[in-house]
Amino acid sequence: MKYNISGLSEQEVAESRAKYGSNELSPYKLESFWTKLRQNFKDPIIIILVIALVVIFVLSLFELTEWYEAVAIGAAVLLATFVSTFSEFKNENSFQKLQEEASRINNLVIRDSQVTQIPITEIVNGDYVFLQAGDKIPADGHLVEGDVKVNQASLTGESDSVNKDPIRENDIDPEKMDFSNKSDLFRGSVIDEGEGVMRVAMVGDRTVYGRLASELSGGDNRPSPLQVKLKGLAALISRFGYIAAILIFVAFIFNKAFVLNGWDWDLIRAYFSDLNILLPDVLNAIVLSIIIVVAAVPEGLPMMIAIVLSLNMRKLLTEKVLVRKLLGIETAGSLNILFSDKTGTITKGQLEPMMFISSSKTTYNNYDEIPEPLKSLVGFSIIENTASYISPKGEVVGGNSSERALLSFINKEDIKRITDFGAKPEKLILFDSSRKFSATQVITPQPIPGTDLGNLSLIKGAPEIVLEKCNYYLDEEGQVQEYHNHADLTAQIDDLADKGIRLIALAVSRQPLADETSIPGQAALLGVIAIRDEIREESKWSIDEVKRAGIQVVMITGDRKETAQAIATETGLLEDENDVVLVSSELNEKTEEELLQILPNLRVIARALPTDKSRLVRLSKAAGKVVGMTGDGVNDSAALKQSDVGIAMGSGSEVSKEAGDIVILDDNFYSITNAVRYGRAIFKSIRKFIIFQLTINVAAVSTAFLGPLFGIDFPLTIIQLLWINMIMDTLAAIAFGGEPALFRYMEEPPVNREENILTKYMLSAILTTGFFITAFSLFFLTSDVLRELFVRDGVANEAVYLTAFFNIFIFMIIFNGFSVRTHKINLLDHLEKNWRFVIVMVGILILQIIFTYIGGNILRTTGLTMQEWWYVFAISLIIIPIDMIRKLIFKAVSKGPVRSV
Repeated sequence: MKYNISGLSEQEVAESRAKYGSNELSPYKLESFWTKLRQNFKDPIIIILVIALVVIFVLSLFELTEWYEAVAIGAAVLLATFVSTFSEFKNENSFQKLQEEASRINNLVIRDSQVTQIPITEIVNGDYVFLQAGDKIPADGHLVEGDVKVNQASLTGESDSVNKDPIRENDIDPEKMDFSNKSDLFRGSVIDEGEGVMRVAMVGDRTVYGRLASELSGGDNRPSPLQVKLKGLAALISRFGYIAAILIFVAFIFNKAFVLNGWDWDLIRAYFSDLNILLPDVLNAIVLSIIIVVAAVPEGLPMMIAIVLSLNMRKLLTEKVLVRKLLGIETAGSLNILFSDKTGTITKGQLEPMMFISSSKTTYNNYDEIPEPLKSLVGFSIIENTASYISPKGEVVGGNSSERALLSFINKEDIKRITDFGAKPEKLILFDSSRKFSATQVITPQPIPGTDLGNLSLIKGAPEIVLEKCNYYLDEEGQVQEYHNHADLTAQIDDLADKGIRLIALAVSRQPLADETSIPGQAALLGVIAIRDEIREESKWSIDEVKRAGIQVVMITGDRKETAQAIATETGLLEDENDVVLVSSELNEKTEEELLQILPNLRVIARALPTDKSRLVRLSKAAGKVVGMTGDGVNDSAALKQSDVGIAMGSGSEVSKEAGDIVILDDNFYSITNAVRYGRAIFKSIRKFIIFQLTINVAAVSTAFLGPLFGIDFPLTIIQLLWINMIMDTLAAIAFGGEPALFRYMEEPPVNREENILTKYMLSAILTTGFFITAFSLFFLTSDVLRELFVRDGVANEAVYLTAFFNIFIFMIIFNGFSVRTHKINLLDHLEKNWRFVIVMVGILILQIIFTYIGGNILRTTGLTMQEWWYVFAISLIIIPIDMIRKLIFKAVSKGPVRSV
């Protein structure tokens, strides 16, 4: 172990937890159900209904309206508000719980002289926590070993990193912790650079972060663009509803006063002067206006996205995708360029050492084949210049994937022998993608066994960087030799790189580390280790899938150009002679204009720097593209935040996860394609619900508006419209929210982010079916021929006829829901993948039949005979061929393939 710390024993851990408590923070308190309920009662539509309730209740006291209308409105207000509040409350809690479950942080701690990985909640006061670049500090404490730079912006608001130096444990004063103190570390801060060990002094709610948790854990409550669009659409439709309500009031009174009185001015004056005639008509006009408002306002639209996302959250988790921000999964469906890391995303990320190539170009297939003393030098150079450790379970933990692969190259006996040798780190240069190497200056108690070498600077990094500084090499006997000709070894390295193999050079120097930017002089090369990272089997298929979806994929890697090209060719990224591969240095030589010209053909960036990612995001957005960026390191956080969709890797740093909009839990490129597919499916589900909802609104408003002009004062009563709104709002949202994420969605071009929420296809569906239902409703209500179908004992029965009409109106809406689901003629298309839809729609149909028999005067219904039900079903089915004809006409007049929504 690099640090001589034994840590707490199991008994000391238990005692500390009993005395100081756990490291769990009190859960963030979401808005309570009752608080939400009070807020929802302030909704404009609810206020309008409450006013209507009061008016009708007062009028019912004077027997000018029916008492049960007031009761029905009151019940509707309570039920609608309770349902929407419960749905919102449940969705928020579910969303929060799933995020907490999937975002749990693990930390490396030293206990019983072993480095072990435990959840953040199990850390106790007195624990020694090993910290590396990218780690989020799990508790308040003091740096006792190492050297780190810390970003405390989440607590202080200052974005600049702060240097932290170790303090002797005897000098620690747990009562005096301050942000300005050079050794104090605070929960929620992030290690930007360096590594070290922290002794925990405060845990859980006693930390500074814990005391501020209520402010820091509130989340981002800003509405997403889609929510804004839905609210805007709802507001626009509501405005039309209010205007229509005013017009219907005027039209109703105008019809009663002027048209029905044959424009006779004496009769008109008599009408307005007789309150016994005028007042009931005014009240009827008010009720009719309220009906129009109730029918017009689509109050379900804004909450639709929460319902859809909630229903898809667990599906996404099974696909290894964690949604952190609504904006991310919404925008994922619109991606048209994706910058993807290679290691662990396109490749498996399970780096395996293949061989060691000595400076004399001899190849050794495993560590034990290397002759002594070169073997000991290689082992010492790896073990003392790494952030990785062997856990008590024998697993290699900590450090990056390359360091873990290097450590696994050495046998366990040598790891223990070299660790016990007693070398102490004096100075560190951690790996950075800009300098492409890391180094550790160590003090040894004696020369390394078999050599006369001690007190060395150990170097590992990219071969082209390390070899350039090596004037010497160590042969198999451990003797220092002059090294003038690198050509043969470089040729061997290039040949392996062309096969997609990563190479890491090892070197040592007797000179100390002078600064953090350069390799010390007089370096001697030990050799090169070849590491293989196999390409995921699904990568080629996934990349093809994304490309078919109209998304340009650019692979970004720190590997050398030859390695990157080999992997890009194998995965299908490089297929055309016009495809462009750039090294970071070439990228930086190009102007903005030159990069914009080659951007459409850009496929690979090799030897990439973190700044390259930010620049590519900025340029792509300037070119009007919707940009997705993957990342796992601290330095990736800027690019993740700047991109339209930040895609963090589950194995990455906590900083990158917080910067990302979605987290890919298995680091797999295939899971990214799933995120895109679900993003498109969610967007389509919302649009389908919009078609369904607005079709109802158009049909209900236009029927209620035109009915009085055809001599039918109340085609639909206020209670019937409230019933329609209740069953077609939340229930329909649940039905459409379960629509599957079909693979064929990936064959469509991305949705333009600026595209209107209502497409031509949607408008054609809403207006065609909405106005057809209206036209048929008016025809049905005025048709003597259809009235004959519902005669009882040879006598026309108005109650039966109006009941039949109400059920036909509802059933047409239900059957139209099956048409809305798909743009295809086959209404059973992928229906088996959304049984929730069938259950909800059949449930609504059964409820409608039941309430027909028990609704009575309240719903203006009466029981129907079996024959009459058959008539109702048969007539309602007319809506299906009508919409099929619409689909065929739309397809015929449309240019190019028809997208469902």
